[in-house]
Amino acid sequence: MSTLDRKIDFAVVLTVRNANPNGDPLNGNRPRQNYDGHGEISDVCLKRKIRNRLQDMGESILVQSDERRSDEHRSIKDRVDANAAVQEFAKGKKSNNELYAKAACEQWIDVRSFGQVFAFGGGGEGGVSIPIRGPVTLHPAFSLAPIDITSLQITKSVNSVTPAKDPNKKGPDTMGMKHRVDFGVYVFYGSINTQLAEKTGFTYEDARKLREALITLFENDSSSARPDGSIEVNKVAWWEHASKLGQYSSAKVHRSVDVQVDEMGIPIVTLQTLEGLVPQVFDGL
Repeated sequence: MSTLDRKIDFAVVLTVRNANPNGDPLNGNRPRQNYDGHGEISDVCLKRKIRNRLQDMGESILVQSDERRSDEHRSIKDRVDANAAVQEFAKGKKSNNELYAKAACEQWIDVRSFGQVFAFGGGGEGGVSIPIRGPVTLHPAFSLAPIDITSLQITKSVNSVTPAKDPNKKGPDTMGMKHRVDFGVYVFYGSINTQLAEKTGFTYEDARKLREALITLFENDSSSARPDGSIEVNKVAWWEHASKLGQYSSAKVHRSVDVQVDEMGIPIVTLQTLEGLVPQVFDGL
């Protein structure tokens, strides 16, 4: 497969109803908001979900969630150390940072997509860190309007452990809080840089897999904070330029997206016409 030969931009519109799309650990796990009250989903959270979808599609992923890991390795370092193709260039006479990075990109799609820093003290040339810049960049997702957050106090009606003093006594209910966004339409943008794709070996086929992951972003992602059906990808707009540099800047392409919400809470997406650049528009799954 050849490396990507065209610049790609994309935009994703999604709807949140009675769910917490991305809790803020510094704020009691309340849904993230900016200072204007608009809802936010961090780019790190979005990359996690993309990795999960690619993993569901059978792709090899380096940065796996522990509860979703597909091998016996409990850390990134363990996974890297166990990979013979990468370790061939980690130390000794064959130690070579460039070949180490190349092998890592070949082994894991998330490394050649998003990049990675390998700083385990055992890499080539005396164990210096090996940075890899990935071609796929994502903006955080922001809601079109300020969001309303509902907070509920919850209790636990069963003992986690048997009370030490009286095994027959029910322990005091543990109080906690659960938060949700009542309704919000979020939009995020991204781009794929061809120069960096050449360095990591990111291919057009990889880009198609990324697009499929975006279309199905919240499949197999349900939890008590995000029940099935509470977060929906509405539209994915996908622009493939006619050259490596592209006919337009990513900023201008992203500005061509206009999203309005009808009285039923359904996003209406309108794309401004850019001469010579026709987007593909996909419905979310």
